[in-house]
Amino acid sequence: MDKKTEDFYIRLKEELANNSSWPSEYLFKFIVPSDATKVETVENAFNEMGAVINTTQSKTGKYTSVSISVQMEDPQSVIDKYQELAVVDGIISL
Repeated sequence: MDKKTEDFYIRLKEELANNSSWPSEYLFKFIVPSDATKVETVENAFNEMGAVINTTQSKTGKYTSVSISVQMEDPQSVIDKYQELAVVDGIISL
């Protein structure tokens, strides 16, 4: 992980710790190339967690927006999930 990415996660963790009480409902938002395998990989990362998952395809069909509302234990669990999904080629975390 490069320094810029590492700094981002440190800031995010601090903001989450200061602005929410944990455990807390967290809304993940991702933009993924509209490849069934990639969308499924994102969805499967939240299996067995009681997540509410909504997907919307872009007008051109090139991308799929994936919104996931799920109960997370603490800021580190949120960071861990973002890092787990960072390996999906072309994913954009919002």
